[in-house]
Amino acid sequence: MAGPTSRGGSLGAALNNLLRTQVTPHHRLSTYNAQHWHAQLSQLTGTRRGYEALESAGLDVRSDTLIKWLSDAEYNVRRSYRDLIQNAYENVAIVPAEPLTNTVKNGQYEISGLVKTGNDERERGNRRAAPLRIDASRGDWTDIESRWLAGDLRDDDLEDLFVDEIIVSDIGAGTDGWEFSGSSYTVELR
Repeated sequence: MAGPTSRGGSLGAALNNLLRTQVTPHHRLSTYNAQHWHAQLSQLTGTRRGYEALESAGLDVRSDTLIKWLSDAEYNVRRSYRDLIQNAYENVAIVPAEPLTNTVKNGQYEISGLVKTGNDERERGNRRAAPLRIDASRGDWTDIESRWLAGDLRDDDLEDLFVDEIIVSDIGAGTDGWEFSGSSYTVELR
């Protein structure tokens, strides 16, 4: 039975696309784009989560003060309070990435596309050559997951880390390393 499958213009892009379908990536909510403190405060006070973020950020004002601020966008609010509002706003706007699941870290990966090791360069995943099969449970996901959680896992970094930490751990360094220089890859997670 086929598992989740993803495509990309590089191995790193296909892997990153696959991760995004399996776990929530670090991202900003599209509805949180207010720039002015008043608009931010108005949006925050519209939800329980927003009130909690204001409290966590350290905004401690009386309710009548909060009402004055909300009723007048030109109200003179101290810089320290505006900073707390902005911090609370950013804390609500940014959704942290979920940790990589065991399904991702212990899965069997099938990679289709141009694969080269030493003098052996071929298109994998077609009639002439099976996909490159990788047992990811043998690899070290520490660096990949830390960059994923930080929202800093670029396609080229993921490709390099996947080769060094996952592929090499499972099947070795190959004849002369592994190269994925094609322009189209498919990755299936089983």
